[in-house]
Amino acid sequence: MTKKMWGGRFAGAAAASVEEYTQSESFDRALYHEDIAGSKAHALMLGEAGIITTAEAAELVRGLDLVLAEIESGAFVWKRELEDVHMNIERRLTELVGPVGGKLHTARSRNDQVALDFRLHVAARLEVWSAELARLVGVVCDRAEEHAATLLPGCTHLQPAQPVSLAQHLLAYAQMFRRDFERIQDCQKRVRVSPLGAAALAGTTHPIDPARVAQAVGFPATFANSMDAVSDRDFALEALFCGSVTMMHLSRLCEELILWANPNFGYVKLPDAFSTGSSIMPQKKNPDVCELMRGKTGRVYGALTSLLTLMKGLPLTYNRDMQEDKEPFFDADRTVSASVAIMADMLAAIEFVPAAMRAALGKGFLNATELADYLAAKGLPFREAHHATGAAVALAEQKGVGLEALSLIELRSFSPLIDQDVYAVLAFEAAVGRRNLAGGTGPASVAGQLAALRSWLKGIC
Repeated sequence: MTKKMWGGRFAGAAAASVEEYTQSESFDRALYHEDIAGSKAHALMLGEAGIITTAEAAELVRGLDLVLAEIESGAFVWKRELEDVHMNIERRLTELVGPVGGKLHTARSRNDQVALDFRLHVAARLEVWSAELARLVGVVCDRAEEHAATLLPGCTHLQPAQPVSLAQHLLAYAQMFRRDFERIQDCQKRVRVSPLGAAALAGTTHPIDPARVAQAVGFPATFANSMDAVSDRDFALEALFCGSVTMMHLSRLCEELILWANPNFGYVKLPDAFSTGSSIMPQKKNPDVCELMRGKTGRVYGALTSLLTLMKGLPLTYNRDMQEDKEPFFDADRTVSASVAIMADMLAAIEFVPAAMRAALGKGFLNATELADYLAAKGLPFREAHHATGAAVALAEQKGVGLEALSLIELRSFSPLIDQDVYAVLAFEAAVGRRNLAGGTGPASVAGQLAALRSWLKGIC
């Protein structure tokens, strides 16, 4: 039987089933890099504070570097009976450097140790999410710039509403992904707080310097309350919320791409590299990547719900339930990081079909609002203008033509204010071109949006 590092007051061994049930080494070994980084910072701080000698601190750091090299080379032997990443590393460290290895845990508990490891890991992964989101925004801007003059129906209720540029449509997603980036960066303020020094829950009597450890691991802040420090998982919850919102935005875009790839829309042609076929229908080209991404959104929501449920009934401070906090984040991280990266690659390769979008403008009377605004600008109260336009739409629908195909006599039957200049107003390019207020679909507005996003991307690089 391997003697537990915490087993001084135990006479008997745990049941084999309990050993397996309670271990976390099988998944928390993913934190080895963070665990070693935190331990090195802790060892150096112990030496600087005079709690151990500087020579002992240096020896601990040397030993930890050896352990790191073993893990990264694949030579390290993980032992399930040592329970977790922390005990595995500490046991091997002691084997390499001798009894001084036992001094590493001075003024530290696994409670504040694992909290630091997890925060370091979450912080690092959030930076990966941020980098991929910035790349995705750049791709969206590139495609928008290509299609500044491409028009398509803008919808509400998935029904044709008003003409917009494809650039405007795409830039709506750029704004979503920009917010995702900014939300993650704001989340980092609460992730990057070092809990080391809180010990088990009450702090320590040793004259440690928590700020020194925080500085060494690149965190700008330290804990304010030791009990909160070891029991807080808000940082992981917030990160999962950020991931959930990001996946929701990706899923919305996937939904549109799925619709647009349907020949009944025909707005896009999906690249072969991001599509699959059917086992029985040879003509099929299925948007499986988009469908999977849409489906995986629920997986990330599940991780958030899992951790919320885990935490909702826990008394202060640390409880072993919190061992279950990591796997949901690990899984969500794999999903979010892969999804954002794949979306950027897929969107860069998609072929848009402007002709199909243009053809769709002729369905649904997308220029009806233009006629109502035209009449209102000539002094007719908008509600009356709305009513007159609705009657004109009814006639055009009856005749199977667009508003722009009605004769001037027919249009004037709805209001004597209508004149020959109405046809210029009803043109789809004109409808888009007039909407140049900030944020609108007009060319000048879209150019301004693109410039602002390019400037923002340059500022975060």
